[in-house]
This record gives sequence, C-alpha cells and structure tokens, in this order.
Amino acid sequence: MSRRVKVVIGIVLVVFCLVQLVPFYFGVTTAFKSQDDVSSVWRFPFSGTTIDNFASAIRDGGVLRSILNSAVVTVATTLLTCVIGAAAAYPLARRRTVLNRGFELFTLGVMMVPPLSILVPLYSLLHDMGLLSTYTGLVIVLLCVQLPQAIFLYSQFLRSVPVTLEEAASVDGASRLMAFFRIVLPVLKPVSATVIILTAVNVWNEFAMSSYIMVQPEMRTLAPAIASFFGGQGANANAAIAASLIGVIPVLVAYLFLQKYFMKGMLAGAEK
Repeated sequence: MSRRVKVVIGIVLVVFCLVQLVPFYFGVTTAFKSQDDVSSVWRFPFSGTTIDNFASAIRDGGVLRSILNSAVVTVATTLLTCVIGAAAAYPLARRRTVLNRGFELFTLGVMMVPPLSILVPLYSLLHDMGLLSTYTGLVIVLLCVQLPQAIFLYSQFLRSVPVTLEEAASVDGASRLMAFFRIVLPVLKPVSATVIILTAVNVWNEFAMSSYIMVQPEMRTLAPAIASFFGGQGANANAAIAASLIGVIPVLVAYLFLQKYFMKGMLAGAEK
C-alpha cells in the first residue's frame, strides 16, 4: 500500500470519527446550558455553565434508579440468553433430524416477528400473572426476544467445531452433559462474546417493551426514564440530554474494561 493511499485512508477515518463525535459535542454543550439559553449548540457555554440539568435528571427523572434497573435487566437477560441459547443450539447443530431442522426454521421465523405486534396479548398475560413492573416480567419478555438470534449464532458456530473433541471426551468417560460443559462451552468463547455484545446493547437501549411493562416510575429502565422528560405539557430537552450523558457512563466503563473481548466478539460476529 502506497504512502498516498495510507494518507487518504487516515483522512477518511479522521473525518468519520469527527462525524461520530459531533452528536456527543452537541449533547455536552446542551446539557451544560440553562433552559433559557437559546444560543447555538455549536457554542460551548463558557460563561453560563450550569449543572442544574444533571441535578434535574437525577432528582426529577430518577436516572440513577433507572440505570440500576437497566443494569439488573441487562445482566440477567444476557446471562440467561447465553446459557439457554448455547444449550438449545447444541442439539440443533449436532443432530440434523427433520424435527430439529423444523425447529431451526421456526426460530428463524420468530426473528422476523416484530415484538410490538404481540404487545396487547403479552401485556394481558403479564397482568394476569402479576408480572407487570417487575424485573422477572421484563427479563422473560426480552429473553424471548433475544433468544432466536443467540440460538442461530451458536448453532452456526457449533457446526464449525469438530465432533472429534466430544468423541475424545466420551472415550475418556465423560457423559454428553459433561462434554458439553467442559469441552464445548469453553470453545464457544468467541461467539459468546458476540452474543453478549448484541444482547447487552439491545437490552440496554430497549425502549418500547420496557415502556409498557415497567409502568411504575421507580421501575422504569433508562430509555423510558429519558423519554419521560418529553410530555404533552412541555419538554425539558436539556435535562433529557444530561440524563443521556449520565446513562452513557456505565457503557463507557464497561467498554474500557472489556475492550479486548468486544473486539474479538465483533470480529467473530463479522465472520459469521
């Protein structure tokens, strides 16, 4: 690759990064402005900087409580999705029976169904079971939404894993269940990283189902809590953006600590 091509690629990457950072800059300039300040979002309020919007996001919007709710739901849903998805994909990848192929096609079909299309019967069911505004209710719903994608990714990856590994474990006296947990699961680390990234991001940013299931204000997750600043009687965009910036912090911290696994997971997902 010539030097000129490298320079062009570098310029394109810098421009791409700047375009990605512009919305964050607008968010920072808006969050530190008072509601009365109508100056351009390009100008940082050096003279009239205020943290009242962050205080309003925490006090009125309950953003810290909503972050805790989102963290509980995200961790529980992601963990269950990985465990159940891997266990369900294992027989689909290893036993190519007509029933398993039919179940695999059914799983792919479920991925095409918009979750909101079943909202009304789902809401009635959760209401009858007393699971509205509970972690259990939302985790079950989001788990059902995320599982088809996880089963598909795990089953595709498992087909590239040699069966001889399990046969060698069987010769050594391991049962099929023991071979799955001790031999197969450790091999699934790359695709597990992909499933964790996709599931965690989808659940953390989920808005529509959470808005209808978590009806009590103290049980709201992050996205509905931010949306609560926009109502029919008016809006507080500055506080909403401040709440968004606070909500980004846990994601940034998680990314800094898990950056190596994120990159491996994204590469594994691209290969699939």
